[in-house]
Amino acid sequence: MRLGISSSLAHGTPEEWAANHRALGCKCVVFPVSSQEEKDVIHHYAKAAAEQDLTIAEVGIWKNAIAEAEEERAEAMDYSIAQLKLADEIHAACCVNIAGAAGAKWDGGYRENFSSGTWDRTVRTIQEIIDEAKPQNTWFTVEPMPWMYPTGPEEYVKLIEAVNRERFAVHMDIINMINSPERYFFQEEFLEKCFHMLGDRIRSCHLKDVYLREEFTFQLKECACGEGTFCLERYVELAEKANPEMPMIIEHLNTDQEYIDSLNYVKKNLQRGE
Repeated sequence: MRLGISSSLAHGTPEEWAANHRALGCKCVVFPVSSQEEKDVIHHYAKAAAEQDLTIAEVGIWKNAIAEAEEERAEAMDYSIAQLKLADEIHAACCVNIAGAAGAKWDGGYRENFSSGTWDRTVRTIQEIIDEAKPQNTWFTVEPMPWMYPTGPEEYVKLIEAVNRERFAVHMDIINMINSPERYFFQEEFLEKCFHMLGDRIRSCHLKDVYLREEFTFQLKECACGEGTFCLERYVELAEKANPEMPMIIEHLNTDQEYIDSLNYVKKNLQRGE
């Protein structure tokens, strides 16, 4: 795998940004500037990553492109298309968003997220983004979520078939799909299913952990690698089998030191032959 973190780390220049990641042993990065930045700034960050042999694992969108409010949706669509064009220009492994929410909170959980209308709108939205951006060097991907499409590998396969675009692929966040007792307690079986059904379409992965809280209702808590109970070793093994150079990004930590600690844990316990 090519390991990285979602933090940009404290830095002053693109060269320092790339050197800092490389010094920590990272081999991939999340692109730290958006399509709204000046072209020369984008070029300098992309050049700095290439000079340090850092794969650009993802260009993020993180907006609700299926929003019911027309102004919000239009802004999100324009940004999504621009971000996909950026990812294509810099040869990122993928451009990633979530499908979006049928409610006020852009990433919120709503019953309407699972309606047939939301499904159809999601498919049309992905098609429109890809058709407008016309990527040749990257892929548009949707990160799975516990409370919106796609919540599991079967829905992702169905979505791929419905979108029917060559440049639509998979962003794998396995922890986001651990949303039931069956998937939590039978992790390895679920992992095997995910990589069997999606492995050849996966372009980038998120890397984190999860544990079951001791409560009277089923509550899962996302956490740093090594602080939970997920079978991360098998996750990494299957990701590397799908692609020996698979980008895997550690995410959702609060400080640079937390990222460094988690990175060191993964390098010590999960990275082989490095």
